[in-house]
Amino acid sequence: MLTITTIDTEYFNDKTSEFTSLKGRTIELEHSLVSLSKWESKWCKPFLGKSNKTNEELLDYIRSMTITKNIPDDFYYTLSEKNLEEINKYIDSKMTATTFSNIHNSSSNEIVTAELIYYWMISLNIPFECQKWHLNRLLTLIRVCSIKNSPPKNIGKSSVLSRNSTINAARRKQLNTKG
Repeated sequence: MLTITTIDTEYFNDKTSEFTSLKGRTIELEHSLVSLSKWESKWCKPFLGKSNKTNEELLDYIRSMTITKNIPDDFYYTLSEKNLEEINKYIDSKMTATTFSNIHNSSSNEIVTAELIYYWMISLNIPFECQKWHLNRLLTLIRVCSIKNSPPKNIGKSSVLSRNSTINAARRKQLNTKG
């Protein structure tokens, strides 16, 4: 969870053609599958991926991330550059100590949406309470479960022969024999 604190702000409201004051406040945000699902249900397009998003879509994602109740819509237009940088840093954070030794990621062209992530959770028996985890942490868990559930890779014939040769050489040396 990320906590953002803003200061008192005055801005020009285009709708009313007046200057409006907003009191500073503290809000809590959560980048999770729940917020992703809310945003995608409104905009009917995938949030994850390389598609460009308008400023309005990005601000609306921050609205979707907001856990704090009763935040006026005008509030999101008063977020400072520092606030936005902090939010982006939080969204990009790994939120896990897990690392993968295999750098090769599948270069699938599959479009990842909230429903696909829910499918992965169901197929891997990941409990639905994890939908409130930081999204990157949930995606890491999905990847770990997928790796652990996949069958072990077959060892090539040359690798088996090489391993057996090394074991036999060690045994010959240990027993002082020639074969």
